Parts: sequence; structure tokens; C-alpha cells
Amino acid sequence: MSATKIKQPALTKLQKRLKKDIGKAIIDFNMIEDGDHVMVCLSGGKDSYTLLEFLMYFQRVAPIAFSLVAVNLDQKQPGFPEDILPNYLSSLGVEYKIVEEDTYSIVKDKVPEGKTTCSLCSRLRRGILYRTATELKATKIALGHHRDDMIETLFLNMFYGGKLKSMPPKLQSDDGLHTVIRPLAYCKETDIAHYAEQAGYPIIPCNLCGSQENLQRKHIKAMLQDWHNRFPGRVESIFSAMQNVVPSHVLDHALFDFKTLSGVVDDASEGDTGFDPPELPKAFTSKQVSDDIIELK
Repeated sequence: MSATKIKQPALTKLQKRLKKDIGKAIIDFNMIEDGDHVMVCLSGGKDSYTLLEFLMYFQRVAPIAFSLVAVNLDQKQPGFPEDILPNYLSSLGVEYKIVEEDTYSIVKDKVPEGKTTCSLCSRLRRGILYRTATELKATKIALGHHRDDMIETLFLNMFYGGKLKSMPPKLQSDDGLHTVIRPLAYCKETDIAHYAEQAGYPIIPCNLCGSQENLQRKHIKAMLQDWHNRFPGRVESIFSAMQNVVPSHVLDHALFDFKTLSGVVDDASEGDTGFDPPELPKAFTSKQVSDDIIELK
């Protein structure tokens, strides 16, 4: 079924918002520098297609010069449409490389039937992509994770890993040889989905595991969607909180020297609030607070 077309003014507004969000992320985290050779990991999904299109746009208009190469990993799962991505990338005129590695057979051999394959598949992909980046002399590796991926990962780590940890917008590989960037860090998944529908990207679903879903992530996504529906603005507030960490007001003694209180207080703007009640933003109404209290009981 074809996508419902939205009016041009709305599409232009959506495109401008994505440009603004991506451009801001690139600048805020110094993701792309003059002379960079950026390897764009293309899965065939809506996120990576959007990432490639907007990086190509910034390549044309940015005041710096950088090059792009799109890379897709063909994992040799049965029925994978091998012609779609080469045809699409050729039509764009972008440099690309299709890496063929039979990770499908490895995953099916190592993971018992019915068990989640995502973890092993991810590790295999990461190793292959790092190797490919070295071969292509790429200075940056661009991934298509967006704002909602980061928020979901935060809660996955909190609920199941006991860590306050998410996906960073920029990171260095363990061996120090590669820099990974996520230019869609500020983009909402709904914006990307709507834009991808209008763009008519040739979406290739991941059927390596029979469209197997990560149930933990699925539950987190449903929880966040429920919060968004019942308490508009909550998800945005969570994302804002991820950008406004106050080390002296959490419990990680590796980040702040509580024993001697000799740490450099870079969050002094919080002031001495030890005896003050917590302040709620004006956006939180008494009804929302009451609903939260009832939900927690």
C-alpha cells in the first residue's frame, strides 16, 4: 500500500526540521571535520536511508569538504534482494561498497532455535564494519540511530543492566582506531518515518531472524509510547535530562568525590539545595503528578 502523501508545506517543514536537527548534532559533537572520509552504514531501513540523504545534502552545502562512501553488509540471508541497494545507490551517484559475509549461517549455527539472535548478529556486524572502515580508510563511521533509540537504550540499561548508560552520539572504538558518529541523535523516529514514506525509499526489512523482535526493547518502546500519549512532553523531558547531567546530585563516586568533596563542582548552578523540596517544571500539572503517584502504588 502506497504512503499517504502529505501537502508540500508540511513536507518542507519536516525536511527543514530534519536538516536542523542533524546539522545541530554534527556541530554540537564535532562529528564531521574538514577532510573526513565518512563511511555511512546502510542497512536498507528508513533510518539509514534518511541518514545518507541528509549527509549528501550537507556534503553539498557545508563550509568544509568531506567525502562519503555508503556500505551495506549482505549477510546472505535467504531471499535477500541483492539488486535493490546497488541500483538505488548507483542512481544517487554515491560511492558505495557491498560487503558479502555469510553471518546468517554463523548465527543460525550458534544460536539455539527460539533464542534472540540480535546480540551475536550485532557483534559480527560490528567487527566486519570496523574491518571495512580500515580497508576504505574511513575516518568516521556513521550509524543511523536516532533520539528514540537512545532513550530506549537508556531505559534498557537502567531496567536490565543496572547502568545509567545510553548510545553516545560519538564514540571511539575500544582499540582507538575508529570513530563512530550518530548524526540522527536529535531526530525523532516519527519524523524519520514520515519523511521516509514521502521519499519512497526502497525499504529492505531485516529478516535474518524471521523479523524476530527484541522483546525487552519492544516493552520499553511501548512504555515510552504510552507515556507520550498520556503525558505529552515527557519523552522530550527525558531526552533533555540526558543532556543535563549533574554529577554531584547522583550516586556515582567515580564521577564526583563525595568522600572528601574535593571534586571540581562544574554544576554549581544547582546551588545548595540540600534542604529544598524538588521543583517540578510548570509543564507538570497536579493531575499528571497524581496519575504518576497512582501508577507507582
